Amino acid sequence: MGDVITIIIFVVVLFFVAAIAFALGVAYRRKIAEAQIGSAEKRSREIIDDALKNAESKKREVLLETKEETLKVKNDLDKEVKERRNELQRLERRLLQKEEALDRKTELLEKKEGQFASKEEEIDNLRLEVDTMISKQMEELERISGLTSEQAKEYLLEIVENEVKHETAILVKELENKAKEEANKKAKDILAIAIQKCAADHVAETTVSVVQLPSDEMKGRIIGREGRNIRTLETLTGIDLIIDDTPEAVILSGFDPIRREVARIALEKLIVDGRIHPARIEEMVEKAQKEVETMIREEGEMATFDVGVHGIHPELVRLLGKMKFRTSYGQNALKHSIEVAHLCGLIAAEIGVDIRLAKRAGLLHDIGKSVDHEMEGSHIQIGSDLCRKYKESKVVINALEAHHGDVEPESIIAVIVQAADTISAARPGARRETLETYIKRLQKLEEIAENFKGVEKSFAIQAGREIRIMVIPDQVNDEEMVLVGRDIAKQIEAELEYPGQIKINVIREVRAIEYAK
Repeated sequence: MGDVITIIIFVVVLFFVAAIAFALGVAYRRKIAEAQIGSAEKRSREIIDDALKNAESKKREVLLETKEETLKVKNDLDKEVKERRNELQRLERRLLQKEEALDRKTELLEKKEGQFASKEEEIDNLRLEVDTMISKQMEELERISGLTSEQAKEYLLEIVENEVKHETAILVKELENKAKEEANKKAKDILAIAIQKCAADHVAETTVSVVQLPSDEMKGRIIGREGRNIRTLETLTGIDLIIDDTPEAVILSGFDPIRREVARIALEKLIVDGRIHPARIEEMVEKAQKEVETMIREEGEMATFDVGVHGIHPELVRLLGKMKFRTSYGQNALKHSIEVAHLCGLIAAEIGVDIRLAKRAGLLHDIGKSVDHEMEGSHIQIGSDLCRKYKESKVVINALEAHHGDVEPESIIAVIVQAADTISAARPGARRETLETYIKRLQKLEEIAENFKGVEKSFAIQAGREIRIMVIPDQVNDEEMVLVGRDIAKQIEAELEYPGQIKINVIREVRAIEYAK
C-alpha cells in the first residue's frame, strides 16, 4: 500500500515537474518569438526606411532627368522655330525680289507691246506700199514682156516642169544603173544555175495527127459504103478525117487535142481489129474515151510525182493530166508547167524560200488552160477560181493570178513563178507563132512606139524580141530617153500578149554638118 502511495506521489511530482518544465518551455519560446518579432519589426522598419530613401532618390533622379529632357526638347523646339523663322524670312525676301522682277518685266513688256503696235502699224503701211509697188511692177512687166500674169505663170510652170523632168530622168537613170550593178550579177547567177539544172525537150505541137495504115486498101474500108463509116467516126469524135493521096496514111484534123487523141486511138483499134462498121466504130470510140480518161489521170499523177508535190486535190490532178493535150504557142502546157515547177524549186533553193510551196505554185500556175476552152474567162481567172474551190493556199492563188502581171505579187514565191514562167516560155524553140500573129505583133509594136512624142521611126527586130526606136534629137534629150523607153515598155505590157520579153532600145543621134568653102 505504501509503495502505491509512493508511486502516486512520484507520478504527481513528476507531473508537476513536467508541467513546470512545459510552462518554462512555453515562456521561453514566447520570449524567443517576441524577440524574433521585435527583430522582424525592426528589420521591416529598416527595409521601409531604405525603400523610402531609394524612392526619394529615384524621384529626385527622375525629376532631374525629366527636367533635363524638358530642357533639351525646349532647346530643340526653340532651334527649329528659329530655323523656320529664318527660312520664312528668306522665302519672304525671295518673293519680294520676284515680285519686283515681275513688276520690272511687266513694265518692259508693256513698253515692248507699245513698240510692237507701232512697228505693226509701220509694217502694215510698208505692206500696202509693197503691194502697190508689186502691182505697178506686174503691170510694167506685162507691158514690157507682152504677157499677162497667167501666161507668165504658165511659162514658168513649163520651165519648172521641164527641169523636174530632166532631174527625174537623171535620178531614174542613176537609180537604175545602181540597181542593175547590184542585182544584175546575182540575178544572172541564180537564173543561170536554175536553167543549167533544168533541161527540157521542146517539140512544137500541131493540130493534126497522122495514123499509119497497113495498105491503101484500108482507106476504102475506113470510108465505108457511101461514106457511112467515116461519117460515123467524125460524128462521134468531132474530128475531121482527111483521106487523100498520101500513101498508107490518114490525117486527123481538129483543134481539140483530146478528141483528136480519142479519134486516133479508136482508128488504130479499128485497123487492128479489121471489122469496121458503125456499131464497131461506136464501141471502139467508147473504149478510146475511157482509155484517154485513164491516160489523163495517170499523166496528172505522174506530173505531181515527177515534181514531188503531194496533197493536191484529185480533180486538180485530173485537170493537170488534161493539160497534156493543151498547147500554148505550140508549147505543151503540161510539160511547160512541169518545167516551171522545177525552175521554181531551183530558184527557191538558191534564195532560201519554201521549195515545196514554190513547186506547187509553179505546177498549178496554168491550171486554167485545161478548161479555158470550155468556160468563160481567161485562164488566170479560171485557174484562180479552181484553186479557191479546191482549197489551195493564198500564196499559190496569188502566184497564179500574178504570173502575167494581172495583180501585184504578194510574196517572193509569186515573183519566182513569174521568172520561171518567162524562162520556160523564152527558151529557144519553146514556142512558135503563126505567121499572121507574128506579123500583127511586129506591126503593133512599131505602132505603139511611133505614137509617142519625139519618136521618128521604130523597127521591130529579132523576131519581135527587140524594138529599136529612133528619136528626134531636138525633141528628146539624153535624160528623157530613159522616160520614153519606160513609157513605151509599160504600154507594150498593157496592150500586147507575147511569150518571153521584149527589149526596148531607144537611140538618139545628133549630127553636126558644116561645109568648108
